[in-house]
Amino acid sequence: MFLGQFEHSVDEKGRITVPFRYRGQLAEGLVVTKSIEACLLLYPLDAWHEFRQKIGTLLMSDPNARAFRRDVFPSAFDVVPDKQGRFILPQHLRQYANIDKQAVIIGLDDHCEIWNPDSWRQWQQENDSNPDARTERFASLNI
Repeated sequence: MFLGQFEHSVDEKGRITVPFRYRGQLAEGLVVTKSIEACLLLYPLDAWHEFRQKIGTLLMSDPNARAFRRDVFPSAFDVVPDKQGRFILPQHLRQYANIDKQAVIIGLDDHCEIWNPDSWRQWQQENDSNPDARTERFASLNI
């Protein structure tokens, strides 16, 4: 389970360090790809395989399904972190998420997101400043 948020530097080679508490879950490998917002999705291999299976059930005749596949798979990058827990974020993914020298990794239970710190703080501020919208959004989820 991935919980919390961690800010990490990105070195000149594009390497980022996996938060220490996540390393055991990601030691076998991970997949990074674009998210819907301007951030990145980070999946441990087992969760990626589940996600991939769900995508595999989408109909090829559905143009939205084809577009979704074209968005997710070509940008995906699989990697095994080194002994220090570092891995390279490819340039095309760093550009997509506007990640330069710093990044925030947030835990979302079965996967993580990687954000530009300013974008993440802006998202949090917008979300936190409107409790009525949050209440309405959460109520629609029936939880």
